[in-house]
Amino acid sequence: MSPILTRPVREQLEHDRVIRLLQARYKRKNEVIINPGNEQNQSITVGELVVFPDLLLFAEDGRRLLGTVEVETGESVNAIEARAEWAVYTKLRVPLHLYVPTVSVDAAKRLCAEYQIVVSELWTYTTTYDQVRFTMVHRSPDQPMARVTIKPNKPAPVVAEKVAPVEKPAALPKAKAEPKPKAELKPKPAAKPKPAAKAKPAAKSKPKPTLRPAKPAAKKPAAKAKPAAKKRR
Repeated sequence: MSPILTRPVREQLEHDRVIRLLQARYKRKNEVIINPGNEQNQSITVGELVVFPDLLLFAEDGRRLLGTVEVETGESVNAIEARAEWAVYTKLRVPLHLYVPTVSVDAAKRLCAEYQIVVSELWTYTTTYDQVRFTMVHRSPDQPMARVTIKPNKPAPVVAEKVAPVEKPAALPKAKAEPKPKAELKPKPAAKPKPAAKAKPAAKSKPKPTLRPAKPAAKKPAAKAKPAAKKRR
């Protein structure tokens, strides 16, 4: 919510569009609640003042506030906005991320220096047709709390998962033990075909020479007896 009573419709639409895009970006690490336009979905109390930042970043449990995000347009980068919202959000002792158009960067820096407003991150955004690009132009080392509290929650399980793949060396030696069954193929099945050579081809050839010589021996003596009888007459 902005103290500006009348913001141009075009800037208001661009303002709400940037808020929804940032919601998708911050939602990867935090639980995010937005207050676009005139919506009042989530408020925070600073002293006795109730305010509605554009984006509220909570821890995963949704109870602990990690940071606030404020989106400004060209018309809302002014001293009134800086004192009514930016200065109030810095009293929460959580990081404040400020997004302004590229042409308003110098004005935002001047206002922060004039009113001693500590902005954790200062970003610019440019709209080109259907695309919106964000660029960080300043980061303050004074309030790194949001990043420190978010990161430790995720790296711990990731490291545990990377240690599990140590099983790889155990799988490699098992593959080397497989050549042993090759020695089991040596049982001598090749010796079994040798008895096949005992097929008895030699026994068949022996009866053939015994039958042939018996027949010609009987014919020759009968022819010689006939001429001896004719001489006696």
